Amino acid sequence: MTIDVKKLVVHYVDKKDDDTQIHLRNDEMVVNDKVAVFIEQLHHAYNGKPGKGYCAFSGEKNSIVASAMQSYHNAELGFWHMTEQATTVLKEELNKYAFNETGYLVFCHYQYVASDYVLIALINIKEHYSITSELDLASSRHLDISRMQLAARIDLTAWDTQAEDNRYISFIKGRAGRKVADFFLDFLGCEEGIDPKQQSQVMLSAVEDYLSEQQFDKSEKDDLRKQVFDYCNDCVTTGEDASVSELSATLSKGDDSPFDNFCKEQSYDLEESFPVDKKTVTSMVKFSGLGGGVSISFERKHLGERVTYNEAADTLVIKGIPPNLKDQLQRFMEQEQ
Repeated sequence: MTIDVKKLVVHYVDKKDDDTQIHLRNDEMVVNDKVAVFIEQLHHAYNGKPGKGYCAFSGEKNSIVASAMQSYHNAELGFWHMTEQATTVLKEELNKYAFNETGYLVFCHYQYVASDYVLIALINIKEHYSITSELDLASSRHLDISRMQLAARIDLTAWDTQAEDNRYISFIKGRAGRKVADFFLDFLGCEEGIDPKQQSQVMLSAVEDYLSEQQFDKSEKDDLRKQVFDYCNDCVTTGEDASVSELSATLSKGDDSPFDNFCKEQSYDLEESFPVDKKTVTSMVKFSGLGGGVSISFERKHLGERVTYNEAADTLVIKGIPPNLKDQLQRFMEQEQ
């Protein structure tokens, strides 16, 4: 599926200590093949970022960004002028937070799968080095798309059709957690809406209860968990919401007791569709943990077979050690002897 880029403007942001300098581009960038490839990479990188927050413009907040975005959406304000107003607000908000950011502020309006989006992303710069034909060292600057942390996306189509859901805006919460969330809520003038982690956890609980009630055997449960995880993982990749009806089609083998009816009957606090938190749903197919210098991860289907857990003794017994680990252990033992 291709991305249709409508508008693109890039400004430069340089914040050191408590002072933010903004260098505005004078006009929109010409949309060509290079721009299309760049935005497609940015789109997929954004979709792949875990731990997003979801929100909506708040009528209780006097949001310059929301007003400018609405004016642009109504064709009352040009795209460049909308970015100028938003960048002014971003400069003020950056000065309130301990984010020392230098990079390019990207504003892009694009269409993907019949939905219109405006993506706002601050892309940092990374130095790359190479050797010239004369064997001299040369350096160049590249946009570090994979490591972007300050980015938000407004789903203009959902804003028009599903504004009451309060989740048509998404943003990367980032490793800094609450500070990044607070920054975007203040910058955009939003109230946080649906919680992907909480919804994903409710979904996992509902799936496990459903599998238990249907009395599937272990192999059937493992297979269905894997199918649910694959579906959720696809949702994360494409940036789409998971749907209870799609989950029901995956889980329900017959019409007697479909999963969607089960959720309604048991009154789970689960939306009809919801954004997926990948880390949460991964626990459906994999156990993992670390602490005290030990890191362990294995597929859930191996528990009780290759991996045995003794709760009383607080031990795990692993049968069939991975070949690369076994090789390291054998070489270590040989050296010790």
